[in-house]
Amino acid sequence: MVIGTTAAVFAVVAGVGAAGVAVNATAAGGKGERQGPDTAMTTAPVERGDLSDSTSVQGTLGYGSEHKLKAGAAGTVTWVRSPGSVVRMGGRLYELDGRPVRLMYGTRPMYRRLKTGDEGPDVLQLEKNLSALGYGGGLNVDQKYTAATADAVKRWQKAHGGKATGTVGPDAIVFAPGPVRVKGRDASAGDRVAPGGPVVTSSGAERVVLLKLDVDQAGMLRKGTKVTVELPGGRTVKGAVRTIGTTAAKDGGNGGNGGDGGNGGDEGEAKVNVVVELDDPGKAGGLDQAPVTVNITTQTSEDVLSVPVQALLALPGGGYGVRVAAPGTPRTVNVELGVFGDGRVEVTGEGLGEGMKVEVPKP
Repeated sequence: MVIGTTAAVFAVVAGVGAAGVAVNATAAGGKGERQGPDTAMTTAPVERGDLSDSTSVQGTLGYGSEHKLKAGAAGTVTWVRSPGSVVRMGGRLYELDGRPVRLMYGTRPMYRRLKTGDEGPDVLQLEKNLSALGYGGGLNVDQKYTAATADAVKRWQKAHGGKATGTVGPDAIVFAPGPVRVKGRDASAGDRVAPGGPVVTSSGAERVVLLKLDVDQAGMLRKGTKVTVELPGGRTVKGAVRTIGTTAAKDGGNGGNGGDGGNGGDEGEAKVNVVVELDDPGKAGGLDQAPVTVNITTQTSEDVLSVPVQALLALPGGGYGVRVAAPGTPRTVNVELGVFGDGRVEVTGEGLGEGMKVEVPKP
């Protein structure tokens, strides 16, 4: 992964002028070199405002991590959703022996046939979905499968043309954490599947950017860290870090969708998976697995003074200064440096104020 940073790099060059040693400074957006006392100079204002430092990393625009959705019962596959389609709560995902298997939201698998008297978190999942789909009238959403739960199931079954039994099992429902996008079919119409056999390869339904970062790079991030994503064609979209993996995996290993890393191979450096969500996913278009550049804001200073990086002077006694253009003879002000960003650097120094002019080399 190619990493770029706006952290300024200073290299003192030969030549000492009246104010100090000239400095060759480079930063994001910064150009020009102060080569010596004969360099043609102009001025630039000291500005007040927010200044952010950022790091650029390479990522992949996609739909999140892939998962296999498996048959909960034995049977013959008679229909499967087409690749690229998105299935939401209550939607048909595939058919088994001519009967639809529908998607509901939850993190626990549908592992048993539920009936009156059953209790558990899988009952709670089912009741939450029935209520959200509009079949929960009179239903107390808890972990108990009561007569009211059975009535809600019957209403749901009748609405879809099924037999109203009041019981439901893995042959009718598959649970996933949220909407799924069908990435591929693992079974086709006519295939015989056993319980646990893969039917659909799915991914998340929303557009995200996946990053694989070195451990120290990932350590700079927090959930909610703001980013800007540069899309193919030059467009940009804002986003934020959604998840950061907790385990590093060898590059090329399967670290999951921002979760714990898997057991990668022996090649490459250990990486941490990071998932970025987009503020406006619609701007990302329909591209999948497209390379993108992600600019991550790593540090922000608010309401600070800043000058162009080219204004900095490396002083003979150590440290840095700027030449303030004043009536008569310009004066040198010693400065402390802060955040670098957009070709500017945060500075604090005695007597510096917004609107003052500092010397910079002419372009």
